[in-house]
Amino acid sequence: METIFVLLMVLIMIASVLLSIVVMAQNPKGGGLSSTFGGASSAQFGVQRTNDFMEKATWSLGATIIILILISVVVTGKPKQVAPPMPTKTEAPAKTAPASQTTAPVSVPATK
Repeated sequence: METIFVLLMVLIMIASVLLSIVVMAQNPKGGGLSSTFGGASSAQFGVQRTNDFMEKATWSLGATIIILILISVVVTGKPKQVAPPMPTKTEAPAKTAPASQTTAPVSVPATK
């Protein structure tokens, strides 16, 4: 069970790194921060087929990561079987003797 979890985590990390690389390699499509800082739109220069591949790769890697995470939760989220608890020997609590209630008479001196 633990080796499956480790394998899934390694696959998730690889897919995450690949997703980061693909996202960083994409040309901006214009708008947002890229146009604010003087970026040119990709409609002027750029090949549409490369953008299609990059977009499909982004969606595919994102879906792969989500699926791997869900599989890892299902595989490792099963409760482990626990043996029923053994009956323990219970003892009655020890009885304590009541506190002594005998008190000596208190004499108060008479005042005149």
